[in-house]
Amino acid sequence: IERHLAATLDTIHLFGSAIDGGLKPDSDIDLLVTVSAAPNDSLRQALMLDLLKVSSPPGDGGTWRPLELTVVARSEVVPWRYPARRELQFGEWLRHDILSGTFEPAVLDHDLAILLTKARQHSLALLGPSAATFFEPVPKEHFSKALFDTIAQWNAESDWKGDERNVVLALARIWYSASTGLIAPKDVAAAWVSERLPAEHRPLICKARAAYLGSEDDDLAMRVEETAAFVRYAKATIERILR
Repeated sequence: IERHLAATLDTIHLFGSAIDGGLKPDSDIDLLVTVSAAPNDSLRQALMLDLLKVSSPPGDGGTWRPLELTVVARSEVVPWRYPARRELQFGEWLRHDILSGTFEPAVLDHDLAILLTKARQHSLALLGPSAATFFEPVPKEHFSKALFDTIAQWNAESDWKGDERNVVLALARIWYSASTGLIAPKDVAAAWVSERLPAEHRPLICKARAAYLGSEDDDLAMRVEETAAFVRYAKATIERILR
């Protein structure tokens, strides 16, 4: 990161499981990087190619954990606006695209409202001031809109097929955040949601939580109807809370 962005690098914040709740077997290392000027396309591509060398796919068992890196330009997030512009995002789900020469450009990203809230609540400054000092608070209405915009992507089985556990746990976190205004680790949110679910949905959320913690195998792909029913119920509940 320093080699590619040193001339414009303002802050690096470590957040996510490494700071809040502890790293689980498949947890990413989450980094938020702020620069004083947006990187050009060649710089963006060179950085993403280099990041492939220090990141491994989930469950790979190698030296590296999966890395998730988000880069923002300070002028795009301070003062805060919604949606804010994301300059770069790197994650293992992009490995094939990067290796094939496909690089996502800078985009407006509603998820930055959630990410910056998360960083302000729980993060460690590896470079620069704390996130709570450096970034402005995200207004409640923008945080709520980001949660609503996030759940809007899950409408049919094809939207979560192959990623069932992560979607179930993401819905648990969004439900928790919509209710409390806070952001909790996935296992904490899942336990909280399980206490508020009808009996027929509890086995699925408990299974997703156990698989995330590494204590049980992940078989959610085999629970097609159960997963779809949970997604529908969780979405409807979250929408009622956010209205």
